[in-house]
Amino acid sequence: MASLKSGDKTSEYQAGLQAGSQSRYQVGYEKTPNPAVYRFPVNKKISDKNYEFRSIDESEESPLAQKLFGFPWCQSLFIGSDFVAITKQDWVGWDVLAEPLAGLIREHLEAGEPAVTDQITIKGRLGSSANKPIDKRADKRTDKAVAKPKAPLSDKEKQIELEIQSILDKDIRPFVARDGGDVEYHSYQNNIVYLYMRGACSGCPSSKMTLKVGIEARLKERIPEIKEVIAI
Repeated sequence: MASLKSGDKTSEYQAGLQAGSQSRYQVGYEKTPNPAVYRFPVNKKISDKNYEFRSIDESEESPLAQKLFGFPWCQSLFIGSDFVAITKQDWVGWDVLAEPLAGLIREHLEAGEPAVTDQITIKGRLGSSANKPIDKRADKRTDKAVAKPKAPLSDKEKQIELEIQSILDKDIRPFVARDGGDVEYHSYQNNIVYLYMRGACSGCPSSKMTLKVGIEARLKERIPEIKEVIAI
């Protein structure tokens, strides 16, 4: 899980770029705070939105995800605007996987194939704090985790909601994306902000600290009405 500071690039990242230096697309690889996740940065934009895929069944509209899920060590993946974050199975190490996966991503893009298609809708999680996800599975999880509002938001609460989304998009999401993660707004209820943690942020050992010390502190500083931030 990313802190709200820019991290140094690893030697693996430089090695990955050198391997593809003669290609139109250059794909590197670097560690993240989540040991199960590596981030594969690309030197060009590959997607207009963020997408999370947790299984091959969810990835029908992503040719790249379909290809990566063809390998048994790929547990889940997250596609950002200029990177792919891959979560691996525990029984194989990154020393074996990183370079081949970077090469596979580069070859896919060099062949002119898209990372995701334009028609992707329900099965892939898409992220923008201003655009709520339309993943029906997520709605079911949310119904259990978050109480439904007793009344519509007041005009003041609606303004706070817009401020929360703006802070997430401008101040927070760009930082967590550097470590292959994303933070997605869900709702604001009873002075509590509910968020989704995506990509490398999901399951990261330091995600709870980052949520409280980084994200919650930043939001409370800007919006005093907020009492707590909860990941769902």
